[in-house]
Amino acid sequence: MSRQRIIALLAALAAVVGLALLVPMASTASAATCAAPWNSSSVYTGGMAASYNGHNWSAKWWTQGETPGAADVWADQGTCSGSTGGSGGTTGGTGGCSYPAWVAGRSYVTGNIVQYTNGNYYIATHDNPGYDPTISTWYWSPYSCTGGSGGSTGGTTPPPSGGFVVTEAQFNQMFPNRNPFYTYSGLTAALSAYPGFATTGSDTVKKQEAAAFLANVDHETGGLVYIVEQNTANYSHYCDATRPYGCPAGQSAYYGRGPIQLSWNFNYKTAGDALGIDLLDNPNLVQTDAAVAWKTGLWYWNTQTGPGTMTPHNAMVNGAGFGETIRSINGSIECNGGNPAEVQDRVNDYLSITSILGVPAGSNLSC
Repeated sequence: MSRQRIIALLAALAAVVGLALLVPMASTASAATCAAPWNSSSVYTGGMAASYNGHNWSAKWWTQGETPGAADVWADQGTCSGSTGGSGGTTGGTGGCSYPAWVAGRSYVTGNIVQYTNGNYYIATHDNPGYDPTISTWYWSPYSCTGGSGGSTGGTTPPPSGGFVVTEAQFNQMFPNRNPFYTYSGLTAALSAYPGFATTGSDTVKKQEAAAFLANVDHETGGLVYIVEQNTANYSHYCDATRPYGCPAGQSAYYGRGPIQLSWNFNYKTAGDALGIDLLDNPNLVQTDAAVAWKTGLWYWNTQTGPGTMTPHNAMVNGAGFGETIRSINGSIECNGGNPAEVQDRVNDYLSITSILGVPAGSNLSC
């Protein structure tokens, strides 16, 4: 072979090798599976995941409507692939669902909807501390966005925007002298924090629960007139300094605020943690932000038994009656003959509101 021919072959080989070096080798690492797509109308609390623009994101604290990547509330968890619909709209998953990923050990209340690791959606049919949806059929049922719950306890679906069982006109009729702070829009904005509220059971039960909540709220606030506790002499009593976190906002900072009159530093801490809002350091948010105020009321209603044996939410959806909601809020201070006049005032409010909603009040009205 001529010297010129050998040189030409070597040059061609070098060109091929050079081109090969420009071609990236196939990656052996696969991107993480995308979480449920981010939804601008959904509420996310600290640790919840969502996918957006091909990345998974983790919420640092409570957020709604803040776009991942454009708001500091979201932490970028890196690229992801599969199960998401591009830029993070409401599509993706089963039947167009867009709900946060299930987290083991996180407390859920009746009506919460999650996406499990198998890609399917489940709705909490009973409050639970984060049981596996595929094992605990008592606490979870399969959920379809188009067909509701797939279990025997079906009929639980979050209300669509503007789908609260109480209309704004009815709300205004219930509270004709309310403080402008307690807005209807603030209440409806807060509903997404507890999607099982007033959406569980039959239409009658849904309205009865809404009526029971609003009747107790009416009593606690004098008809939605008072934002803060009126007896200022009590203010310094609500600091339990023995708690490891103390009372960072001050000795007198944790007085009653909002529709359920949230009080005590430990309640502000617990409610804030549940909602992803720092209420321990910023208790005034409950008297300055209507949506936060309503959320604290719904937090107590849906998650706290108080001096009773069940949450007010469970009392209404499981047929225990309005009287048990009073017990869960004030216990023996009013119930069992503690203060019959206060109990009757709550009952009267409940009867008035159920009348406006056009539903029967049910049984077991007193405690």
